Amino acid sequence: MLSMVVLLVLVGTACNAQKGSSKKKKNKGKVENIEKMELKTEIDSVSYGIGVNIAKNLVGQGLSDLNVDAIAAALKHVISGDSLLMEEEECMSFVNSYMQGAQERKAQEAIEVGRTFLEENGKKKDVVTLESGMQYTIITEGTGAKPGPTDKVKTHYHGTLINGEVFDSSVDRGEPISFPVNGVIKGWTEALQLMPVGSKWKLFIPYNLAYGERGAGAKIGPFSTLVFEVELLGIEEQPNENK
Repeated sequence: MLSMVVLLVLVGTACNAQKGSSKKKKNKGKVENIEKMELKTEIDSVSYGIGVNIAKNLVGQGLSDLNVDAIAAALKHVISGDSLLMEEEECMSFVNSYMQGAQERKAQEAIEVGRTFLEENGKKKDVVTLESGMQYTIITEGTGAKPGPTDKVKTHYHGTLINGEVFDSSVDRGEPISFPVNGVIKGWTEALQLMPVGSKWKLFIPYNLAYGERGAGAKIGPFSTLVFEVELLGIEEQPNENK
């Protein structure tokens, strides 16, 4: 909460402060002095900790190019009760507009990275690209039956981002998982119905067949292309509702 409240003031103040190059030159020396600061008291440490919290929040939202001098000035104005360089409503307007643009740029970047990855990956001779845009390679070809959309299947899987970072793995946990074929992301639902039992495939799933614009959890960001190694261990018997 603290980071967001401060952000509402800081971005707008930064926009205003950047109008004068002379101010920017003067503040440069102040930033260098701050870097030499010693944390001598508890309040010094608390203050620095709050700054770290704010900075982490901003960087995490893609706002690493802000004017740090203007941020420091805004903090001083607000905490000291001085007059702001802009009305709070104007600050809010600047922040909302900038944040929306930053989110859109970040989303477009993720989409482009995924698209480029799939385009290059699709050129490999062992990669099959389906009409939906999903791709797969066959690691092991099974000989069993293929599940239908309402069948419950038992699988092992290992999921990574396209940079290789693992976000989930039943293999690492040593525990296979069971679920209905139509109860998972679209890419899995499509692939599982093509896989004979005993198969192990590597799936390359575009964001629209994965977790889309929202992402999932802390590791899967919005518009993420995902990679899974999936082993179809079996089709579990469904309960007979007529019994």
